[in-house]
Amino acid sequence: MNQVPSPLAFALLVLAAAVAGFVDSIAGGGGIITLPALLAAGLPPHLALGTNKLQSSFGSLAATLRYRAGGALKLGAILPGLAATALGAALGAVAVGAINPAFLRVLIPILLACILVFLLIKPRFGVSAGRRRIPHLPFWIGAGLVLGFYDGFFGPGTGTFWAIALVALAGLDLGAATANTKAANFASNIVSLGVFLSAGTVIAPVGLAMGLAQALGALLGSRMVLKNGAPFVRIVLLVMTAGMIVYLVVRYWL
Repeated sequence: MNQVPSPLAFALLVLAAAVAGFVDSIAGGGGIITLPALLAAGLPPHLALGTNKLQSSFGSLAATLRYRAGGALKLGAILPGLAATALGAALGAVAVGAINPAFLRVLIPILLACILVFLLIKPRFGVSAGRRRIPHLPFWIGAGLVLGFYDGFFGPGTGTFWAIALVALAGLDLGAATANTKAANFASNIVSLGVFLSAGTVIAPVGLAMGLAQALGALLGSRMVLKNGAPFVRIVLLVMTAGMIVYLVVRYWL
């Protein structure tokens, strides 16, 4: 059976990937655009998930490189954390087959709703850098293992959780937190992608075409963050968090 979508569906998937890359490089949540688009194009869930991970890896890599070039990201300082994130993602991907993620389908929308309310009642949260509450290396190793595992195991909202942790515990503003989040996202994405590739659940032509569009959108989005800073990230983060709540409630609760 040919799993490549029709030319029209293919073009719409590429467009969806570009939009997703733009918003994901700013506040995360691009998957709520691309994954439903892949399912709507007729891909079965296992192929949609694998192909989505391929195209999203392009976006997280492009955003990481752009933030590094713009001086908002010091990769050398967080390499141990990226290694911990990759390890956590590998463990999470393995755990998918052994643990029922049903409890997360209920819990994650509630956690995201709490974050949304918190951001609304704390309008200055993340607008400027704050006080570091956990030393650098313990934070990155601990957060990398936990959030990497979550991303490999379930995934939705990972970028939001990273951004909040980096602001609340590492003392970054939302602009710098977003830059660091993209590097962590790439570390977990590439490990998860390896799992999907080994299982043969990736449609390469679709994933590569969407990946190039995702990378373009990510470059534009990261440029906007570097230009406009934390207040801009906050607005997009609020919108995408609300969007993820709606998406997860509809998909898993209804």
